[in-house]
Amino acid sequence: MNEPKSQAAKPHSAEFFNESRDYWWNLDFLRLMAQRLRFDDVRRVLDVGCGVGHWGRSLAHVLPPEASVTGLDREPEWVRRAGEEAARAGLGRRFTFAQGDAMALPFADHSFDLVTCQTVLMHLSDFGAGLREMIRVTRPGGLVFAVEPCNMASMAVFSSVTDQFPTEVVAAWLRFQLTMQRGKRALGLGFNSVGDLVPGKMIELGLRDVRVYMSDRATPMLPPYDQPHQRAEISQLKDWYAREHWMWDKATARSYFIAGGGQEPEFAALWQQAGRQMAAELAAMDAGTFHCANPHITYLVSGRVG
Repeated sequence: MNEPKSQAAKPHSAEFFNESRDYWWNLDFLRLMAQRLRFDDVRRVLDVGCGVGHWGRSLAHVLPPEASVTGLDREPEWVRRAGEEAARAGLGRRFTFAQGDAMALPFADHSFDLVTCQTVLMHLSDFGAGLREMIRVTRPGGLVFAVEPCNMASMAVFSSVTDQFPTEVVAAWLRFQLTMQRGKRALGLGFNSVGDLVPGKMIELGLRDVRVYMSDRATPMLPPYDQPHQRAEISQLKDWYAREHWMWDKATARSYFIAGGGQEPEFAALWQQAGRQMAAELAAMDAGTFHCANPHITYLVSGRVG
């Protein structure tokens, strides 16, 4: 599985392990999920595809204090940084990190009470195979817990700028995104809207008591944009705009679009339109007129083993 060269130069998901990720969860919601899913019984946790550890550190607030967390990631840079961030958060004694492959977890069968991932299955060529590995290392009665998005739904959210776009422009934007998502999938690099499919796959793989929830977290962009999550998002958007990065860099986006059945002339026109849209939204933010409820369509899906 080879990624486009434009992205392979950086560790996987490098564009998304930034300050904005610190604002993905409401703590009271995670406490509710811990109660619903009986985290009181959890002592050994595996965080698959942990990145720099955002998800594991979020869960640390709602896991029993004696629970230990093992984070696994294929990127040595993320393993190193995750350890540093855990130590900085005072979690060094409870957290350990290792390099490894989500498709071939380096752990014995039935090793963990809770095996979880956040936005990882969306990057696997066969997310069902990834789930099978998660199930394999979960003890009987233990919990498999996946957090995955439907990014196509998130792409359909309107802002004060796009609300007035002509129907054909909105439709072209959605077709652009869907073509790229399907192209990424065709290249064996995962599916960005896999969250829709995870519950059914869990049932197919024999998990019981499959439950589906949705994150209650939105990151609304409202004037005067003085909240920490708003400042972080504006900073990220300005950085992306300066580098012509609309979801993916241009070379990567083109490769996905062509693989999804799109044509080069159409890609060029749609890429320019995406840039104009981001420019209009940033200008509205600078003018203090931009607003958007800004939800993130994210599922939390769990199932019991055995």
